[in-house]
Amino acid sequence: MPSGFRPQRDPDALRRAGWALAALLVLWPILRVAEFNPADLFDARNLEVMGGFLGQFFPPNLSIDFLALALKATMETLAMATAGTALAMLLAAPLGLMLSHSLSISRIGPGPGRGAGRASRALVRGVLLVLRGIPELVWALLMVRAFGLGPAAGVIAIALTYGGMLGKVYSEILESGDTRPARELLESGSGRLMAFFYGLLPGAGQELASYTIYRWECAVRASVVMGFVGAGGLGQLMDQSMKMLNGGEVSTMLAIFLLLVLLADAFSVFLRKLLA
Repeated sequence: MPSGFRPQRDPDALRRAGWALAALLVLWPILRVAEFNPADLFDARNLEVMGGFLGQFFPPNLSIDFLALALKATMETLAMATAGTALAMLLAAPLGLMLSHSLSISRIGPGPGRGAGRASRALVRGVLLVLRGIPELVWALLMVRAFGLGPAAGVIAIALTYGGMLGKVYSEILESGDTRPARELLESGSGRLMAFFYGLLPGAGQELASYTIYRWECAVRASVVMGFVGAGGLGQLMDQSMKMLNGGEVSTMLAIFLLLVLLADAFSVFLRKLLA
């Protein structure tokens, strides 16, 4: 070591260690309240039970009849996710535009419409809060009671919850970009739609499309979960197999679900590159 060399020290090391210790002190009581004990995962009796449970999933059921049934359920899941996301976009687009401050004509200057504009935006914000505040699984439970078993309940559940999510994020994306072109169009007498298409959409279009594709990926996963409450698709078929204690069918559907998620992710990457 050269003479006079002094090892460098991280000036924030003590602060980071303090935050890590504080996080541990907060996390440990939460884990105790949740009755989570990591040692239980390595208990010999629990390991034996888990090993026997996992052994029921092998070998997978690869019969032609069951694969045809699983393929039909997979297509139902994809159709449910796609239709639900499409309806969510139709619901979110007008609500997101109404919530966007940059497209508010009443904010251009003084006038009697300011109070009505604020009230309408508050109403839209409340509607979006209710839609996204109720999870899609709860909506699916309600829709199954209203429309009966089948994918229709899942489509409506995704449309309602994701409509609220998309509407809120759409408005935030439109506000985060350069809003001056839209404002200039509104000041020159243009309508809101023209200000959106020519003032905001060119700069925010790619981000809007990217988030919508991401939500479609989430809808594919959510469609499987909603099948457990009777919304059809791959989840409902998996629920039936689990109730019949048929682990081979469950492992086959888990593999199909994993492949479905990978394909959805690859498709979304392709669309993002196409829109870039």
